[in-house]
Amino acid sequence: MISIHFENTEILDLVPEFFVSWLSEACLLHAFELGDVSLIFCSDKYLLEMNRKHLSHDYYTDIITFDYSVNEIVSGDLFISVDRVQENAKEREIVFREELNRVVVHGVLHLMGFRDKSNSEAIQMRKLENEALSLIVSRET
Repeated sequence: MISIHFENTEILDLVPEFFVSWLSEACLLHAFELGDVSLIFCSDKYLLEMNRKHLSHDYYTDIITFDYSVNEIVSGDLFISVDRVQENAKEREIVFREELNRVVVHGVLHLMGFRDKSNSEAIQMRKLENEALSLIVSRET
């Protein structure tokens, strides 16, 4: 269901079972089922090259999502820059793990068809991210 990989970086203490449980709940909120999702954690440099090669974008980003979903089964590859997540967490004055979870669920929401290109879509995406992140808090209490 969830596989975790590293390219030119590493994050200690990632638990695939946590992501399976949490992301399954997040998918159910929107009548989707969690399928096969790969979380590939990488460096800024690695993701910049992917951004150039696959999207013809020449800038750093925190995530690139490759969607393999079929019907309501969420599947895909999420390439996540650990460097960007660390920088975003620092700028937002939040802990790294919270920002990491936000970026992961952001990618999963893309796999469910949610977009964030327009201002109104970005506002809705942030609302959906917060809703999914609240599932973590409710599970921990």
